[in-house]
Amino acid sequence: MTQTGWTGAKTALNRGQRTEKDQAMALLLGVDTGGTYTDAVLIRDEEEVIASAKSLTTRHDLAIGVGGAVRAVLAQSGVAAQDVSMAALSTTLATNALVEGQGGRVALIYIGFAPEDLERHGLRDALKGDPALVLAGGHTHAGSEAAPFDKDALMAFLETESAGVSGYAVAGVFATRNPAHELEAARIITEVTGAPVTCSHQLSAKLNGPKRALTAVLNARLIGMIDRLIGRAQHTLADLGITAPMMVVRGDGALMSAEQARERPIETILSGPAASIVGARWMTGVDTALVSDIGGTTTDVALIRDGKPAIDPAGARVGDYRTMVEAVAMRTTGLGGDSQIHIQSEGLNGGVTLGPRRVVPVSLIAHQAPEVVHAALDRQVNATVVGEHDGRFVRAIPGQPTSGLGEREAALLERIGTDVHPLGAVLRTRMEQGALNRLVDRGLVQLAGVTPSDASHVLGRLNDWDSAAAEKALSIFARRRIGSGDPLAPDAQTLAGMIIDQLTEQTSLALLETAFAEESDTFGLPADQLARHVLLRRGLENHRGMLSLSAALNVDVVGLGASAPSYYPAVGERLHCRMILPEHAGVANAIGAVVGRVTLRRSGTVTSPAEGKFRVHLEDGPQDFNASEDALALLETHLSQEAEKEARAAGAEDIHVHVERDIRTAQVEAREVFVEAFITAEASGRPRVALG
Repeated sequence: MTQTGWTGAKTALNRGQRTEKDQAMALLLGVDTGGTYTDAVLIRDEEEVIASAKSLTTRHDLAIGVGGAVRAVLAQSGVAAQDVSMAALSTTLATNALVEGQGGRVALIYIGFAPEDLERHGLRDALKGDPALVLAGGHTHAGSEAAPFDKDALMAFLETESAGVSGYAVAGVFATRNPAHELEAARIITEVTGAPVTCSHQLSAKLNGPKRALTAVLNARLIGMIDRLIGRAQHTLADLGITAPMMVVRGDGALMSAEQARERPIETILSGPAASIVGARWMTGVDTALVSDIGGTTTDVALIRDGKPAIDPAGARVGDYRTMVEAVAMRTTGLGGDSQIHIQSEGLNGGVTLGPRRVVPVSLIAHQAPEVVHAALDRQVNATVVGEHDGRFVRAIPGQPTSGLGEREAALLERIGTDVHPLGAVLRTRMEQGALNRLVDRGLVQLAGVTPSDASHVLGRLNDWDSAAAEKALSIFARRRIGSGDPLAPDAQTLAGMIIDQLTEQTSLALLETAFAEESDTFGLPADQLARHVLLRRGLENHRGMLSLSAALNVDVVGLGASAPSYYPAVGERLHCRMILPEHAGVANAIGAVVGRVTLRRSGTVTSPAEGKFRVHLEDGPQDFNASEDALALLETHLSQEAEKEARAAGAEDIHVHVERDIRTAQVEAREVFVEAFITAEASGRPRVALG
């Protein structure tokens, strides 16, 4: 069964706790910067979406897209800019930057580790040739000094390696047990260079030094980039007359202040997908469901359990990096409305596959450069033979840094210039294909080609851009030959149907893999194998023979994304599940950005270095107690105060603090012996809003 337009009981969420001050109308502005669109919404009193708008994301300056979307919702709603009570931003910038290897030059100060530890957890790869110093120091598991801190080596390193470094990462062995050497290194670096410093113990209270170091390196690399984005966004809002405080969505879906995001930008990875889950919960009220968010580049699938997004216990994974950042457990597939189409030529029947690379839809680039695109497509449609690059176009992205380009890449980029070109007119030799791919990977050039968005224009499901260009491009693509020697499809309409069917199939697989991953211990096979197993496929088809096989996805799916109403009803039918398509599915990320809560967590450890001694590990050094309960009580009080202080600084009010204890013991000679305890204090509250 497929159900669309269901909004559930959203007005029952987060109600009943409004103070007298809150009775005045609060106007909340949410903004999300995605790969194709920047979305904005205005919500009144957390209850009603009163305006929503989209603006094309401007890669060379994201603030332009932000300004366009915000102006549109203000005009649509008739709301005065000064009446906006709060603004919140979710962004994929940090995630995309790490995946694409972008960011500033960093230096790692690695205290007390062995040089070979740089190879662990991808730390050497993450540095990408940037400098690292391994020096003496660090602490033991119990928090005592393992070796004196080598200040002279650090000073010598800063004299020779500080040029061009935009941020420093400092990681000491067992710094979560005693951060004294990390703090001393940070003090010296700040005094000598003035550059921002990221200490690993401030990002995670867990052990595993190399993984903490990796997280600190990535944070240091992002600081300059996220600082510029937030600064430009704040200036854009101010120029529009919006003076309300601005929040930023973290990767776990909670809100943080813009100032905290500037200090810890690594916590914004997976910000956009996390916001979509919060938005899905707000719009539908579901307690348990899979959320599938289709964008231009990817489809993100996550689980809502007990009304909250499931958190990845291993830490957020971005690209090849596994960090120690708390973030939603997300399965990301390179499948979206702008996914590149590939011919599957093996065998006699042929077919298409989608992704993982994103390209600009032909219908969109024709909308932006109609003369060039239509002239090329008309020539290609009338040609007797389909050329290798027919139906594809290329353009440069202005304003991007071009340092470090090879001779062939630089020459090709100069040839592209500032105009849109048919791809075949730019590539002169096959060797230049590799140079083109490197320019695309660097984010300097965009390719345009046939996508599911074009197929939707041909089928009449979308009419945002140039449907005539889409039909011409699909007609050209349909004439390509498969293994039998026949054309791929008889016409553009048939090919469009094949593309949409393939998107349905790949989306269904992404949902099934996520479901099987949640029950991996039950079946004994990897989730991707189970999702493609022949018995499951026959069950979904309700096979009836000697065996009767039936299968269905036994959980609701919330479909999000601007194109979800076009694509996802068929997915619900394929998986025999209820597909919920909320009214504002296309701007779920922007909604989630502004309806979330401010949540701050602080964690710490109590260990037992000797029988009858209990050690609390604090930032200003360890403290010992003779009774475990005394140690636990001190740490709980300290962490609760710190978490509440941080939440208040982030702009929260009506703060509630919840403390969890994880006490680990061991049986020794029939006695239960305290080993260690890990305590987490979580402070949560609604963000303050400017009323009146």
